[in-house]
Amino acid sequence: MPEQTRTTLPTNDEPTLVNSAAGLSEFPAPPPLSPGSRLDPWVEAYSDRAGQLSVSAIRALFAVASRPEVVSLAGGMPDLSVLPLDLVGQTLGRLVAQRGTSALQYGSGQGDPILREQIMQVMRPVQAVADPDRIVVTTGSQQALDLITRIFVNPGDVVVAEAPSYVGALGVFRSFQADVVHVPLDHDGLVPEELDRTLTRLRSEGRTVKFLYTVPNHHNPAGVTLSAERRPQVVDIARRHGILVVEDDPYGLLGFDGPPLPSLQSLDPAGVIFLGSFSKTFSPGVRVGWALAPHAIRDKLVLALESAILCPSAFGQMAVSAYLSNHDWKAQIEAFRTMYRQRRDTTLQALSELIPQATWTCPAGGFYVWLTLPEGLDARAMLPRAVTERVAYVPGEGFYADGQGQRHLRISYCFPTPDRIREGVRRLAGVVEAEQEMLDTFSPGCCSASDGPRSARTSPTGTGGR
Repeated sequence: MPEQTRTTLPTNDEPTLVNSAAGLSEFPAPPPLSPGSRLDPWVEAYSDRAGQLSVSAIRALFAVASRPEVVSLAGGMPDLSVLPLDLVGQTLGRLVAQRGTSALQYGSGQGDPILREQIMQVMRPVQAVADPDRIVVTTGSQQALDLITRIFVNPGDVVVAEAPSYVGALGVFRSFQADVVHVPLDHDGLVPEELDRTLTRLRSEGRTVKFLYTVPNHHNPAGVTLSAERRPQVVDIARRHGILVVEDDPYGLLGFDGPPLPSLQSLDPAGVIFLGSFSKTFSPGVRVGWALAPHAIRDKLVLALESAILCPSAFGQMAVSAYLSNHDWKAQIEAFRTMYRQRRDTTLQALSELIPQATWTCPAGGFYVWLTLPEGLDARAMLPRAVTERVAYVPGEGFYADGQGQRHLRISYCFPTPDRIREGVRRLAGVVEAEQEMLDTFSPGCCSASDGPRSARTSPTGTGGR
């Protein structure tokens, strides 16, 4: 029987047996626990970056929102029911049978060459200036955003982003210890005058701004689209101030009212990194996105990707490539657009009928409506009552880095059926009415200031009205 040595951990009353014959006695004991950290003996060992990590508002809701009795207007999951899953299954079966030794093997750090050629065709509607050598395939566009932040941002550097902004991007920026400075949105997207004013102020303060992060098409969470008139203005302002633009466009092909507007990248290929994804137009499960970047930045992105994961999934890339080659992917996108347009219309009609005291944006595509509550109501404080009434949404605070957003919430119409959407809005209306009654009873005349994008109620046609 091997000899056993008793060793005592700093905070345990009972000694722990260590098998010295196996060499375990040479392992150092965990460090002493800090006050308030009894659940994690390694809390003092974490990096400063780890201290910036936090659970996103959306992920925190998943456990509740996934219950069948809850109508979830929270998560941005695409509805894959309109995909021809039998044909997709046959395509994947042939891929493994015919090319399995390649699809199941390690791949290139930059991504599959055939898929990069196909991505050029996918980007054609947004008029991106591209060649396959400038495309880096990533594990979703979220990884592309992580890699860009990794190669550009030092602790304390500034990233300029819209107010509100995509919660996943804010998490990345926070993890690399960037300071996020917000610029307002209105119904035509990012406000160029505010962007110019903000960049001028930051320069006068001696701050280092690394890039502008923007979602110009069917914004997450605000639902607005940067107008054609403003696009060259935003690019010119960024160029004049010498900052890079990161254009995140997962929803650009999912517009309801005609072809997409030209990308910012098409206006300045040397000053804009374009991010795309197949998560919304095919499947989020394959985890395939891409970055289109100038050559020098492309090289850094490939090196950063290889240091993080060696290479993106060869199987995922080849699955997407096979889907694009063997299916009418343009017709499939049109099927998605038709489905989401109907759900957008149902959402706006239900809001108009059931919550007329609120205001909201009218998206011309994408997945989201941004709702502003009556003055005095707090979307986060209201959430427990909403969960009790079996409806879920995302409070607005999670989409800001500076504590704004109390009166705002995001409604997602992409996954629930029209009947479920209407029922969810009905339940939400009851919650808003109850909160308003309580506010009127206990806090007469006490209202919070308005914040967030300057939104107003609009009709499905975008013409506006009450």
